[in-house]
Amino acid sequence: MADGPNHRIKVIVPIPMDEAGVAARAEQLPQDFVAPGFKPEFAAVGWGAALGDSYHDMLLMDWTVFQAGIDAEDQGYSGVLIDTVSDSGLRALRSRLSIPVVGPGEASFCTAMMLGKSFSILTMWPQWFPLYEKTLTEYGFWDRVASLRSIDTRPDVTELLAGKEEVIFAKLKAEATKAIEEDGADVIVLGSTTMHQSAAYLASELPIPVLNPGQVAYKHLEMLIGLGLTHSKKAFPAPEVGKDADIRRNFA
Repeated sequence: MADGPNHRIKVIVPIPMDEAGVAARAEQLPQDFVAPGFKPEFAAVGWGAALGDSYHDMLLMDWTVFQAGIDAEDQGYSGVLIDTVSDSGLRALRSRLSIPVVGPGEASFCTAMMLGKSFSILTMWPQWFPLYEKTLTEYGFWDRVASLRSIDTRPDVTELLAGKEEVIFAKLKAEATKAIEEDGADVIVLGSTTMHQSAAYLASELPIPVLNPGQVAYKHLEMLIGLGLTHSKKAFPAPEVGKDADIRRNFA
């Protein structure tokens, strides 16, 4: 294999933030996790949603992630990874691009259904439930969902869980245990890529698989690229009349 990465991956953070915030999110893909020949490059949208806590923010995330991704193919990227379990802008980007586009929600839900019969989504607060309700309905996965559960704790999408582990991890374990014992879940999917710092702890404490969605989605993308596969343009046809110039307008 030639020196240096052969495949650059554009990872789109759906919330505008500074370099420190982007770096904290990039920690979910440590160097030894990334296969040789691949290079994930994290970049936040230039404007848009704050917390993803409303239909208002859901619309902004769809739009700004789409804006941030439309030039990825022309920029030489081999694939696009969306850094949110809401899969914001996923289908629109598949329509616009020929390179593979993967979202943590779809990738993790599909993986969960391979590993068990029913899964629960464990998240920070109930304000994120509409994000999952939208995608689970679009994908037709509800018959495999045991529950949506939250620890009712306002998230920090920039600093994530750092410094809050002792309290947050215990809450997550308690709620995951309820999902297992009361709801019948046999797989847990973390409801946000911002929760990646809790994945190893929960995996060591719970008797069922715990899926870290950012990592699962990233490995799906590596697999597709390695196999030379991408989405069907019959399923996601390109627009007859493109609007790239208008879409780029106001993107900063």
